[in-house]
Amino acid sequence: MTQNQQILLDNRPLGEAVESNFKLVRTEVPALQDGQVLVRHHYLSLDPYMRGRMNDSKSYAASQPLGEVMLGGTVGEVVESRHPQFAKGDQVVGMGGWQEYSVVDGSAPGMLRKVDTTHVPLSYYLGAVGMPGVTAWYGLVKIIAPKAGETVVVSAATGAVGSAFAALAKARGCRVVGIAGGPDKCRYATEELGFDVCIDYRLHTDVKAMSQALKQACPDGIDGYFENVGGYILDAVLLRTNAFARVAVCGMIAGYDGQPLPLQNPALILINRMKIEGFIVSEHMEIWPEALKELGTLVATGKLRPRETVAQGLAAAPAAFLGLLKGKNFGKQLVKLVTP
Repeated sequence: MTQNQQILLDNRPLGEAVESNFKLVRTEVPALQDGQVLVRHHYLSLDPYMRGRMNDSKSYAASQPLGEVMLGGTVGEVVESRHPQFAKGDQVVGMGGWQEYSVVDGSAPGMLRKVDTTHVPLSYYLGAVGMPGVTAWYGLVKIIAPKAGETVVVSAATGAVGSAFAALAKARGCRVVGIAGGPDKCRYATEELGFDVCIDYRLHTDVKAMSQALKQACPDGIDGYFENVGGYILDAVLLRTNAFARVAVCGMIAGYDGQPLPLQNPALILINRMKIEGFIVSEHMEIWPEALKELGTLVATGKLRPRETVAQGLAAAPAAFLGLLKGKNFGKQLVKLVTP
């Protein structure tokens, strides 16, 4: 029998998440039934939304059950198949979770998708040409819906979502301003991702300072904002928005430990007749083919050059995930599960 390592959610965080919330176990991979596919995962995706699911509280997604494998996106290779649409050796993307192998129902809609690695590396299907990239596409195209010449801003600018957002927005003729942490990330944003300006939030640690930095970076105001963070950064952005600005709310990483994130000046929403819309990209599967086609083209033509931070081995996943929540990663955070 094939041995499988898995990481379970062992207990719920009390405030900040810690490594002892997780538990590493070893199990045997069950024999396949008709219609099932066995996938060996090459990479596991770590994403901020996972932190919200660790809480036992009302959210847009069901809480992660205790004692079960942590949910997460994976890419890998089919090693055995009892389903006619999948063959041994197929490269696939799915939601295999924090484990080395998964047994998947090959007929379940959206659970497993074959991918082409001729021009796009396998790992990119967890980032730029995967859920994060499609997230950026939906927020920009369907909610912000920018016109050429407008100014758009994104927080967490050099992460998997933010980097895709920049390439997509530049392709639409926008002025693109990012907010990221540290000089290295800001330099990468402007020199490699195509941002016109990137603001280092570590140098602007309150609403007043961030608002001044945004005023300088966005002399014509802000027409669209893609929100990944919340807190004082959102307050500062709202102070600089133009009339009829659009805000796509994707994440609130500043509040994932359970603390409320009050708005300082919600009257600005009325004063500027703003549209603010939250969204979950998995609820909009109809746009994925169009989005993935554009994102794949941007990567293949070198217009989107994502970076990755790769932890080695499943046991490293909890520490890498906690680092992600504190901004320690550079670009997309992955865990490599196979050795050459």
